[in-house]
Amino acid sequence: MIPAILPKRGLDPWGSGEFGAPRGVRSHKGVDWLCYPGTRIGAPVGGTVTKLGYPYKDDLSYRYVEITDRYGRRWRLFYVFPDVEVGQVVNRGKIVGESQDISARYRDPKRAPMQNHVHLEVLQRDGEPINPEKL
Repeated sequence: MIPAILPKRGLDPWGSGEFGAPRGVRSHKGVDWLCYPGTRIGAPVGGTVTKLGYPYKDDLSYRYVEITDRYGRRWRLFYVFPDVEVGQVVNRGKIVGESQDISARYRDPKRAPMQNHVHLEVLQRDGEPINPEKL
């Protein structure tokens, strides 16, 4: 396997994929990396799969994979259909799932769809987000 670094999602009609970008009354907690739906996604860090979640309460078709590293930080990959199980130990680069078509959720006839991407966020033990690019 050849590891690939995906390009970041910049500004599109739905906002910016940068860490801290405005999202109404809140800010973006992670960084968005562009990819096609069905892209195999590797673990950004070694650790234990601690959660397979749902980013949207109103749409359980979208998923995320959470990996907790040895420092207790939780690395979350949103819009990834999991190919791992909770409790599984993974090394950095291990395929954890496939990217999903997020543009299908963000469509509006007045603007272009959101660019397909995987959202990566890292939360400290206290839940405070950290810019993944700083790690």
